[in-house]
Amino acid sequence: MMDDNFKIAAENLKKAIPLMLKNQVPTTPANYALWYTYVDQAIPELNQEIDRIIADFGLCPPAQSKLLYRNYVADRANMDITNVRESIEVLANEISSTMCDTITNTSQFSSMIDRSLLSLQRVDTPNVAIEDVMKIVRQLVDESKDIRCSTQHLNDQLTIASREIIRLKEQLAEVQKDVLFDSLSSLYNRRSFDEDLKTLCSAKQPLSLILLDIDHFKTYNDEYGHLFGDTIIKGIAKRLHMSCREGITAYRFGGEEFVFIVPNKSLRIARQFAETTRRNIEKMCIKDKRTDTSVGNITASFGVAEWQDEETPESLINRADRLLYEAKQLGRNRVMPL
Repeated sequence: MMDDNFKIAAENLKKAIPLMLKNQVPTTPANYALWYTYVDQAIPELNQEIDRIIADFGLCPPAQSKLLYRNYVADRANMDITNVRESIEVLANEISSTMCDTITNTSQFSSMIDRSLLSLQRVDTPNVAIEDVMKIVRQLVDESKDIRCSTQHLNDQLTIASREIIRLKEQLAEVQKDVLFDSLSSLYNRRSFDEDLKTLCSAKQPLSLILLDIDHFKTYNDEYGHLFGDTIIKGIAKRLHMSCREGITAYRFGGEEFVFIVPNKSLRIARQFAETTRRNIEKMCIKDKRTDTSVGNITASFGVAEWQDEETPESLINRADRLLYEAKQLGRNRVMPL
């Protein structure tokens, strides 16, 4: 049975590694685990997700790989995040100390029972008074109460530890999530965007880039406050996420700027998508909770660029950014190129 399992594992690795190379997947332990699971076909939903992503992008971008690993493969309890690990170490030390105390008390209680039993063995002898017997019994009762308190304290500590571990696991999931996602908008973050774009350009995968910036965002912050500005970002991010389809992915680029990666689509189609998104943003109304009034006329400007052969990610971003600047100069709330 062990030989059979080893053969299956070896065959899966032989299949997984070429697939990873073909799909531009870095050879990290997490990616090995992800693609081993894929070729093993142990999780059908994972295979469906990977097949869909490859159909959309032509490969599996890093951010998608990390998200798939986290959702389908990763054992969150074993992830090594520094701040959570330190908390667990403190927790373990506390439990260890309590257990040592309990073990010491238990050992002392055991020794006391042995001594008491020896004393009780002499009860049948004529010279042992009933007062001596009662003294031994009272000592056993007192020591039993002490050891019960000690073990109860350990049980209480273990219960507290169990609750704390659950909290730490939830915190760990949030920390891991922040590696991929922007905390305010809940979209993929700049780091995810940089990794995905670099991978796609290196693989020479056809794509277009849409860069957008919220118009007059500073005015909203100055007039309504930064919390209202955050609400605008969240509202627009939700619209952007809902508009994604066929592999189109939204990221928060930074501040009030967002970006779409549009895989396997021409400039014309990407521009049409940007125009539809512009109109959806234009229809938005955001409620100001301080005054309970709705604020409309929120708009955004767009720059769209199609990747060219041998172009670097930086060059593609710069071209989209220049077009975005042109849209601003021409009056905002428009998509460039025309």
